[in-house]
Amino acid sequence: MGRQLHQIVSLLCLLLTACVKDRPSVSTLAKSNGKTFVVCEGSYGNGNASLWSYDAVTNNSNGDVFVSANNLPLGDVFQSMTRSGSSYLLCINNSDKIYAIDTGSLLTRGSIRISKPRYTLPTKNNTAFVSTLYSNKIEVIDPSTLTITKSISLPFQNPEGMCRLGSKVYVCAWDTVCNKLIEIDENTNEISRIIAISGYAPHAVLADNVGMLWILSGNVTKGKQAALTRIDPSTGATLKSFKFTAGKDPIKPVFNPARDTLYFIQVKYDGTANDNGIYRMSINDTTLPTTPFIQATTYQYFWALGIQPSTGNIFVGDPKGFVQKGTITVYRPDGATINTFDVGIGPGQFYFGN
Repeated sequence: MGRQLHQIVSLLCLLLTACVKDRPSVSTLAKSNGKTFVVCEGSYGNGNASLWSYDAVTNNSNGDVFVSANNLPLGDVFQSMTRSGSSYLLCINNSDKIYAIDTGSLLTRGSIRISKPRYTLPTKNNTAFVSTLYSNKIEVIDPSTLTITKSISLPFQNPEGMCRLGSKVYVCAWDTVCNKLIEIDENTNEISRIIAISGYAPHAVLADNVGMLWILSGNVTKGKQAALTRIDPSTGATLKSFKFTAGKDPIKPVFNPARDTLYFIQVKYDGTANDNGIYRMSINDTTLPTTPFIQATTYQYFWALGIQPSTGNIFVGDPKGFVQKGTITVYRPDGATINTFDVGIGPGQFYFGN
């Protein structure tokens, strides 16, 4: 669903004269382990989502590998991809389904109907949590049988990003009245604690290298100022709290392989380059970064961000307004450009692994 901004973004890019990125020169990418997949959301309502793969050794990208393997369309708005056992789970948000595909052949093993699935998170006992838009439910599924085994009701709407730490799962509810992080005990699949955070509408949570949680919150279009909170999950205490200035819209945070440096996208949709690009900060920093590590140019913004665990290389997706093929640029950890290649419409997430 791209946080429900596709229609707004597409209109802006049609009004602007150039949602086009200059293509840097291609150089050889260092050999790395595992596969890289690019989740391409497609343009909202058009059913043109796609799954692309990238070979870092040969610098070759492959077109829609789901269609190639299964000879059927993926659906409308490909939101996310994770692995559970020998299957990849593909959340097709606006098609209200999750596909399970074989990790080797990419052949589909079936699908499960879930309303507006956003993200999946494998948990114990071979189950997975599914966050869902426009509801207050976390669906617990069995990926092997593609059945729902339980629904967990939350006190807020729009469960979004999730993080597993020990036997606990931490859930963000992207709800403008929510300034809490929800903790669920995976042994009982029940809410075990509600933890206060410093901002409203949390949408992403992840753990650093010492087991502290970072929560990114905010909904700029609905007047909720963005914030970043670091908490100690053992006590629920807030360790750090950062407020972004009004109008700034940080999204999709990721850690580097050492999990000591946080990266995030800051987005501007008005065609300007100010406050627009990839930012990074150490987990020990006491202030937010003010200068982008990778600058978006005029009439450009970024929508996908991932860091390859085996190399630390940074993958950045430019959706070009969701009206044409998107572009992926790969950078070394020092920010030097390695490669660029085209993918499907609306690159929104990367999956690195085997």
